[in-house]
Amino acid sequence: MLVVHHLNDSRSQRILWLLEELGAPYEIKHYQRDATTRLAPPELTAVHPLGKSPVITDGDITIAESGAVVDYIQRKYGGGKLAPPAGEAAAEKYKEWLHYAEGSAMLPLMLNMYVGRLGEAGAPLHPRIQSEMANHLSYVEGSLAGRDWLMGKDITAADIQMSFVGEVARAMGQMDKYPNIKAWVERFQARPAYKTSLEKGGAYNLGPAK
Repeated sequence: MLVVHHLNDSRSQRILWLLEELGAPYEIKHYQRDATTRLAPPELTAVHPLGKSPVITDGDITIAESGAVVDYIQRKYGGGKLAPPAGEAAAEKYKEWLHYAEGSAMLPLMLNMYVGRLGEAGAPLHPRIQSEMANHLSYVEGSLAGRDWLMGKDITAADIQMSFVGEVARAMGQMDKYPNIKAWVERFQARPAYKTSLEKGGAYNLGPAK
């Protein structure tokens, strides 16, 4: 059976949500961050050398990296759900979202978080980081204009992969600037599968909703 090696307060929460949306069978192996450093425990390195989450094992297969995990699960367990049919133009845009989430969108958000901890020492970097955050969040905001989901009227795994971007942006107090993202986050957090994944996954605290 597929096993999700799940770290609290991490990107692996969206993998649980994906599996709940698909109704696919899976098991969870829980790992807890160090209370002081917030780092993943060393036990995760026994699953994958990077010691990061999400990582899944499915028989003899081990896969890390959110985009690769989402793609694998949707293709193997999706039964055609949560993705456009292969060969359609929409399928290429869908794949772009899967890569964009971690390849581009998360970088300025993570830099904002880490540089913010430096205090005055990080001040010279703030304008560039804020500019890049605005660039990417504006792109997502525009992509959601007039639609409920990134690919249109139906939710796909692209929304699940991109959900962490929206939730981190919300925790950083960006929602007043991006009403479409705000409504999108509220929409997916209201889904029964999302709520069930939280119940199974445990603590998931990215900061206050703003």
